[in-house]
Amino acid sequence: MLTLVTISKRMSGVNMVFIRDTQQSLMAAVHLVNTLPAFDDEDTLVTIADFEKYLAMNPYSGTIRRDSDEVEAVRGIRSRLRQLWDVDRDSAVPLVNAMLRDGEALPRLVRHDGYDWHVHATSDDAPLATRILVEAAMAFVDVIRADEYDRVRVCSADDCESVYIDYSKNGSKRYCDTGNCGNRMNVNAYRARKARETV
Repeated sequence: MLTLVTISKRMSGVNMVFIRDTQQSLMAAVHLVNTLPAFDDEDTLVTIADFEKYLAMNPYSGTIRRDSDEVEAVRGIRSRLRQLWDVDRDSAVPLVNAMLRDGEALPRLVRHDGYDWHVHATSDDAPLATRILVEAAMAFVDVIRADEYDRVRVCSADDCESVYIDYSKNGSKRYCDTGNCGNRMNVNAYRARKARETV
């Protein structure tokens, strides 16, 4: 489970579309998927130090071994999560159901570390990769049930494949938060307009 402090820092000033637990798990899934290499980018989840950086942004309760085997297991679920950004709402359902089944999800209400009642769907000593996968699947259950799957997006920049969830009130966000895609594309469009004007 991610901390309330983390989510409040990251979500200040943003309209909350989903409940806090869902949004935390979605953001953790986005961060994990965006560690995959794309275009000229390097894989940013290779070392234990990379893993620690991910955990600092997305802390989890329960057992965390912080060893190379755990890093490899977490790396191994990234492409499976990434598939959720390549499908529509109905096609996401079998993917989510398979994640829940494979993680032997058994949702239960828990309260700990200053959190009020919320859902955990695996045991606290389940492998971290399993817990991450199941928490992401549970979050996508909420996205699907709320009929908000159109907020599950891939960056519109022509040189970026990063994923994001659009939390904007009117659902108009087009670019990810991993780089400077929005500004870069606006500058490119401006330069193209100026070039056309001078012809």
